[in-house]
Amino acid sequence: MSNENVVGYAGDLLATDAFRLLSDDPSSTLIDVRTRAEWAYVGAPDLTAIGKSVLFLEWQSFPTMQVDSDFAARLGATLGSAAVQPGAPLLFLCRSGVRSRAAAVAMTLAGRTPCFNITDGFEGPLDPWRHRNVVGGWRAAGLPWSQT
Repeated sequence: MSNENVVGYAGDLLATDAFRLLSDDPSSTLIDVRTRAEWAYVGAPDLTAIGKSVLFLEWQSFPTMQVDSDFAARLGATLGSAAVQPGAPLLFLCRSGVRSRAAAVAMTLAGRTPCFNITDGFEGPLDPWRHRNVVGGWRAAGLPWSQT
């Protein structure tokens, strides 16, 4: 199924546009769906400057990369615990926009809208030398992030 044909799917945003939406809309929420290893070793978005926290929930788990079949239910519970209201924009982030798109579509199909995919992800696409963090993505755009 093409993600563009999913009724209610809000679409893709670049990382810079996503940060603007997160900054401008107090109800918007960022959900990082990468793996625990990525959060620990690559870094994570930092929204403290705009008074927000990132929600972290794996779409797939390393090393098997098996999709979490309970993702929508688990995220729904997490959103409830975080007091995120229905109708609040949900922005999904992964390394390069593939897993986050699948997660955004899954949540759209579960009835949470609007859901956006951050299409260039945290690390962006590969450059001509097959390196990330150069031609696009959260980090390359100079958006706030931290590493442990």
